[in-house]
Amino acid sequence: MNLEVIFDNWRFLAEGVILTLEITLLSLAIGLVLAVPAALMRLSRNPLVSMPIYAYIFYFRGTPLLVQLFLIYYGSGQFREQLEAIGLWQFFREPYFCAVLTLTLNTTAYTAEILRGAIQAVPHGEVEAARACGMSGALLYRRIILPKAFRVGLPAYTNEVVFLFQATSLVSIISLLDLTGVARILISRSFAAYEIWIFAGAIYLAISYSLIFFFRKVEHRWSGHLRDRPGAQAAAVEEAVALR
Repeated sequence: MNLEVIFDNWRFLAEGVILTLEITLLSLAIGLVLAVPAALMRLSRNPLVSMPIYAYIFYFRGTPLLVQLFLIYYGSGQFREQLEAIGLWQFFREPYFCAVLTLTLNTTAYTAEILRGAIQAVPHGEVEAARACGMSGALLYRRIILPKAFRVGLPAYTNEVVFLFQATSLVSIISLLDLTGVARILISRSFAAYEIWIFAGAIYLAISYSLIFFFRKVEHRWSGHLRDRPGAQAAAVEEAVALR
């Protein structure tokens, strides 16, 4: 293996990694903020509220991310006059904006569905106990339902985060120099496809498992109330023996 091409271009590759992480984190942050009201609207009993959100989630979960990216980046050019009239064309002509917008809309749909299922999985007894204490409406959701739903949905959301991070490799198709885009340029210059793709894959692998490790730590911390305290199990055994 010829690793000189990796060492000679490590700064170029590092810039690609930074852009990949930047797009991922920005899309996830905006998507999570939008997913919470989307999930609540999805649970609404009013069809005028729930059906538009259902159609949005249905489309973005049922179509390939690449098609969505092409639709926003290339398709927006057909509406240039309208976008210029409202001052948005300066954004839609930029690949970076289109990439973040596409990934944000995609992850919002998946995250909203994850939260919807997690909210429905909140034990009914906990909700009734909170109502018995006088909680209702926004206070009930803020203190009981949403915190519990986030804990329940965290494993599924971890998979969504990893999926979105890996899906950022598609943005290189619209000329963004993320990690995959940088790798493609280096291969066209050096023809060292094997070495560069192995290195790029190793970076994706390392970051993916770093994300999984991070969310496992978060999940472990959030579920602390479900674990026995240190020595609690031994104390319970001693107590049982003493009672016999």
